[in-house]
Amino acid sequence: MDFVDPSGLDKDALEAGADFAPRFDEKGLILAVTTEAGSGEVLMVAYMNAEALAQTLSTGDVHYFSRSRNMLWRKGESSGEVQRLVEMRTDCDQDVLLLTVEQTGRGAACHTGHKSCFYRRVEQADGAVKLVRDADGPLFDPREVYRGS
Repeated sequence: MDFVDPSGLDKDALEAGADFAPRFDEKGLILAVTTEAGSGEVLMVAYMNAEALAQTLSTGDVHYFSRSRNMLWRKGESSGEVQRLVEMRTDCDQDVLLLTVEQTGRGAACHTGHKSCFYRRVEQADGAVKLVRDADGPLFDPREVYRGS
């Protein structure tokens, strides 16, 4: 799947036109913010390369690029927590994607077993900054799910 080359578009065409011209960074990646279709909750933030983006659009299953493993991966290929694409948007200058998904399986988008990767909030008290977990715990035990990975 070929995308429009953003370098061939002027600012107005990039920001107001109909051409999908994702602006990948110098490493060939674009940031993808993923939200849940039903609730609008932010589930995770990851990167896509051109292949992950093309696979997502052609299959409807969300694919990402793992920077730590330097490889393409389909969300849920190990855990069963597949993300089905409902809608994809891009920001004004096309350097960030916003994915709306149906989260399948047990409903956990995070590899830690939590529904969202954002299961802790930052709080300040008496000059200290700490992380406080949400009341909801993980939906699965990652040691069991990723045993062979």
